[in-house]
Amino acid sequence: MARGGGEWGIHKVVRGKWACSYKKTTLIVCCINIVVALYVLRSLYASLYIYSDRDSRLTVEYTPDQIRKMEESVRIRKSAEPVELIRLVKQFKKELSAERSLGFEFPESLKLKLTNEIIDKLKSLPLKANVSEQRDFAERWCNEKLEQAKQLIREKGTLNSTTLLEEAVMLVKALESDRTQLLEDIGLWIPSEIVNNEHDDKPEGEPDDLDEVLPGRPLPPECHAELHTDYDGAAVRWGLNHHKESAADCCQACLVQAKRAKPNEKKCNVWVYCPAEDGCHSPDIYEHRLGECWLKFAETPKLNFKDKYPQSYRRSHPSAPIIVPWASGIVGAA
Repeated sequence: MARGGGEWGIHKVVRGKWACSYKKTTLIVCCINIVVALYVLRSLYASLYIYSDRDSRLTVEYTPDQIRKMEESVRIRKSAEPVELIRLVKQFKKELSAERSLGFEFPESLKLKLTNEIIDKLKSLPLKANVSEQRDFAERWCNEKLEQAKQLIREKGTLNSTTLLEEAVMLVKALESDRTQLLEDIGLWIPSEIVNNEHDDKPEGEPDDLDEVLPGRPLPPECHAELHTDYDGAAVRWGLNHHKESAADCCQACLVQAKRAKPNEKKCNVWVYCPAEDGCHSPDIYEHRLGECWLKFAETPKLNFKDKYPQSYRRSHPSAPIIVPWASGIVGAA
């Protein structure tokens, strides 16, 4: 029993020492954490104090003369403001918003009915009708619809449907205020007509000199060169892969081909040259570049185009220029 009691006493003393050691260790660690936290807080506070002190030192103090100049600058900027322009812009915005508020929102059923009606009417127009003819047609249609709507309003006592009367009233207001907007609402938009006016800036009395217009060496008389001309004919040599430096060289190639042609071959008697730097127009699918030289044969040479492309042709070919860019010539009999 004494031995057992002695062992228990020894274990108690050892456990007491370890327990005391754990408590001391925990206390030491907590103290260290507190010290570190206090150091960090002190560092942060010091940095904030230094930063605020630095800002206070950077504060600029202006002299009375500098303050007077700044006030004068502000006064000048205010006096330079476009007050009248700002007032007009505000007035314009107000008027524009008032106009928009007067717009008419048609029911979808009425829009569909008007769209189908004008599509049926458009079928009576020729396929190649120009912009002016289309605008005249739209104006006539609007006038007819306006008269029909007014007639319905005058006969409102005999109408059994209030919907027809309401549609007639809306249609009259729309046609009398903005017909273009009405046509766009139902899907009909007609572009503005483009009128191409030729501008001739050549001094008055100055003669046309073909050698000055066409680059390269002068053309001999036998080439019979004609500027802004495109002659027709069967191609003896395609110009897409046959380029020459000048119209004179193209004419010379035609003369040489005619001399060297075999008896059963066609001899060149028409040459067509492209002298334009940005290329030459043609109704075919190819892109014709500067220097193209076409050698052709025609028993009776006929003109494709001369001087200017016709108005009707340019309407069907919007990319066509006003002036024919080609230069051509007939070199002799077949």
